[in-house]
Amino acid sequence: MSVHQISIFLENRAGQLAQVTRVLADHEIDMRAISIAETSDYGVLRLIVDNAEKATSVLLENGFILSMTPVSVVAVPDQAGGLAPVLEALAEGQMDVEYMYSLFTHKEGMAYMVFRIDDEERFAALLSAHGISLADKEELGLR
Repeated sequence: MSVHQISIFLENRAGQLAQVTRVLADHEIDMRAISIAETSDYGVLRLIVDNAEKATSVLLENGFILSMTPVSVVAVPDQAGGLAPVLEALAEGQMDVEYMYSLFTHKEGMAYMVFRIDDEERFAALLSAHGISLADKEELGLR
């Protein structure tokens, strides 16, 4: 099952991240994960929030340029080597990871990793074959 990631395109200048987080805070939207990639001219801020529809609406109202992308989230044991079985399954299936990052959420000894993979259905099936399941929105506290 995929969740919605918000990708916000930001000018590479001071204060841009503060503006995004202030808008979200003012509308009581809780960030669950954040990642930023930058070039010399702009950055791409990737967020997972508790209410993606509301966040998208208020960010657009405040002039931000964004897109929504489906991503997959996997719970992994929060211990040394916990991520290895997922990455080994991907290697075995010859699937590439476009990017990945972690969620703030930890539950009952599990950490959560966000994956952007070009074929989510194949990814889910490959993980299932290895006894690994995708996290769902309810488990992550998302709407």
